[in-house]
Amino acid sequence: MTLNSDPRSTRPGDRSLRLGAKVPGEGAESEGALAKSPLRAPLSLREEAAHSAQPNPSSALPTARAHGEEGTRPTLRPDAQIQPGAVSSPASPQPSTLTTPSQAKVTDSVHETPSAPKAEDVARGVEQKLDALGAALPTGGPDMTGTHQTQQLSPRHQLEAWLAAMIKNGSSDLILRASGRPSCRVHGRIEFLEGRVPHAGALMEVIGGIIGPARMNVWREEGSVDVGLQLDGLGRFRLNAYKQMGEPALVLRRISDSPPSLDTLCLPTAELRQLALRKRGILLVTGIAGSGKSTTLAGMIEHMNHHAERHVITLEDPVEMIFTEDRCVISQREIGTDVPTFHEGLRHSLRQSPDVILIGEMRDAETVRAALDATETGHLVMSTVHTVNAAQTVDRIVSFFPPEQHSQVRSRLADNIVGVLSQRLVARGGDKGLVPAVELMVSTPHMRELVSEGRTQELSTVIDQGNEAGMISFNLSLRRLILAGLIDVETALAASDRPDELRLALRGFTTAGQGPNGAPGAPGTAPTPEMQRTSTATPAPGLARRETDPGHGGASPGGLRR
Repeated sequence: MTLNSDPRSTRPGDRSLRLGAKVPGEGAESEGALAKSPLRAPLSLREEAAHSAQPNPSSALPTARAHGEEGTRPTLRPDAQIQPGAVSSPASPQPSTLTTPSQAKVTDSVHETPSAPKAEDVARGVEQKLDALGAALPTGGPDMTGTHQTQQLSPRHQLEAWLAAMIKNGSSDLILRASGRPSCRVHGRIEFLEGRVPHAGALMEVIGGIIGPARMNVWREEGSVDVGLQLDGLGRFRLNAYKQMGEPALVLRRISDSPPSLDTLCLPTAELRQLALRKRGILLVTGIAGSGKSTTLAGMIEHMNHHAERHVITLEDPVEMIFTEDRCVISQREIGTDVPTFHEGLRHSLRQSPDVILIGEMRDAETVRAALDATETGHLVMSTVHTVNAAQTVDRIVSFFPPEQHSQVRSRLADNIVGVLSQRLVARGGDKGLVPAVELMVSTPHMRELVSEGRTQELSTVIDQGNEAGMISFNLSLRRLILAGLIDVETALAASDRPDELRLALRGFTTAGQGPNGAPGAPGTAPTPEMQRTSTATPAPGLARRETDPGHGGASPGGLRR
């Protein structure tokens, strides 16, 4: 199994790490320790002292091999056996016993030999050496507990074992901190794995072998660094190495080997397809960390790849999903390897004949300014922001700039923004994973007016009303998920920003001019019997078909208003 910091072999600074390979010098050290061990001398004395005893060459201790060691350990002759219960391992409070079929006879021989060393000393030397090699005396069978197995492994082999467990459990993240408990995230919840993370020095050696000296220097100076990994047999991962309490730690996130199709993401597919084929503008995908922003953008680029002829340039930190070109030319550039910063990458990308520019994240005023410049010269710019809804996204971007520039930035945003998709993951019914709930704001004359005038607090109200085509509120998305049978009502209410309005909508009452199924209606109108029937958690067959085609009820244009 191989760890690669980048799958492209021509990329400068490629790093690789063979997991499971023999560590240089590891076997030699073990063999040298065995040669210097005081274990051999007592055995030799014991054999000389017991020369008069009858040997039985067919009986010997099973051979134990240390991890990474080719040699075998010394064996005790049958005339050197010990009475049951006479041995106590210093590494374990439980007594260990060595027995042979001729135990009674051998015991008598031991006591009859006046010059023989004590049997307890011989056995203690054997067990001390076995403990040093990471083995255990065979007392009725090998120790197969997870903790003992983990103690036998080198740090790199431990990482391999935990990654395999992560894949088996369907985890999204593996969290390792020096000397701490290994843990993973399964369906959004933290679960702990067997064993213990190596100490700081050993973990730093593993991290350094994966990310290389240059990124290790960045880790020392800045406290964190990102890198993409390709693990043979396990898939692709994004690794973030960071410091906590001055000691190393890392998080590995599993990412798809190939970009997904929009049809498989439980998103409003029709609207996203239209946005992906826009010729110019800024398209933002927002949400908290781990909400699937990169996956959504990758799905939109994959849609372009099969339906348009374009040159797509991505600026990522690090590169995650690797695209296979179809109708598009896709240039993937990694921050820190191909280009120093997002801003520098954007500045140079305008000379690289792009049609679409993907920015991994908008982090500062320089990046936003460069993105607006690229949009105004006729390019489609796609990026992410760590915000939870459209109104907060506009405010966050404006806040990157000094107050005297806010009016100008809002005006430029209003003219260039084509859509803001905000998403959050909620638990599926029956603990079967996660599904995205979304808010979608698209550019309309009314929305552009609100953004330009700084009336961002009204954006959510306009989206909730659902009176303009393409708008999807979080509550509407949650209702679609409920009606499609993907989540339960309690989960939806907990995820909603306005749970009281969602509860009323599920009962069939309208709010703010919205009908029971997202269609326009008179504010506060009580439901008719027919409206009540179609607004319950068990939808009518016709409604269910509309809700589940496509995506998570991913809407065709107009969604439920058809």
